[in-house]
Amino acid sequence: MSQRVPAAQAAPAVSAPQQRRRRGLLRIYLTPKQAIPGRARLTLGIGSFVVILAAWQVASVIISNPLFVPSPVQVWRAWVDAIQHRHFLDDVAWSAFRIIAGFLIAAVMAVPLGLLMGSFEVVRAFFQPPINFIRYMPASAFIPLLLLLIGLGENEKLMIIWIGVFFQLVLMVMDIAHRVPDEMLNVAYTLGASRWTVFYKVFLPATFPEVVDALRITMGWAWTYLIVAEIVAAERGIGSFILISERFLRSDRIIAAIITIGLLGLITDYAIAAIHRAAFPYVEKVHR
Repeated sequence: MSQRVPAAQAAPAVSAPQQRRRRGLLRIYLTPKQAIPGRARLTLGIGSFVVILAAWQVASVIISNPLFVPSPVQVWRAWVDAIQHRHFLDDVAWSAFRIIAGFLIAAVMAVPLGLLMGSFEVVRAFFQPPINFIRYMPASAFIPLLLLLIGLGENEKLMIIWIGVFFQLVLMVMDIAHRVPDEMLNVAYTLGASRWTVFYKVFLPATFPEVVDALRITMGWAWTYLIVAEIVAAERGIGSFILISERFLRSDRIIAAIITIGLLGLITDYAIAAIHRAAFPYVEKVHR
């Protein structure tokens, strides 16, 4: 005669400490806006790139045509060959110079104007309509006109970056300045602060953290406009390298150049984020 196995022996119950641990993990990882441990964040970040590389490798095996989908190893070899024999680092240096120069020119002009537009209604009423109108015009559409007016020199590349960044950045800074609470300024006035003191001690510290974030975002746009300009008309630069590789049907070199742009953009993004943390430690930010 068979004996019935007790339920406790057939399926051991989860202990109370284990249940509490599971609930704790759920609270940490599945609660909106809840910070997760730094090690977990690093593991997830690395894991996402591992998944992308694995999917890429699988796609290259399935398609089995390096002309269309070269494998990660083939792209790596093409990247090393470009550095050693095709002066690719010189192209990277030219693109980096254009990005830094064009972006700084746009930022130096856009940030003060955006702060004025966000602070004074009369300035906003005058500048906002034309800026809103021009910002919808694609920067790449100006390339033929700039080639006619300026030529193939560096000024044309810098102007494309300026057009792509300036108008968007002005409106972003204007919105940041406009969102500064009036109560914050009124409290300073009530305490006897002058207008200049309020502007320098209250208004600017309240706006600059978000202005730096706006700069970080628009830096990514600057890379897009630069590569478009270099593909159309440039003898040196990453865009020119991509165009030459396309003529010789070297998709491995094209992908290597695109990945290089992503790495450079990631470096600038983390650099600006580090500046933000160092300059504004009192501002709570999402981990980047």
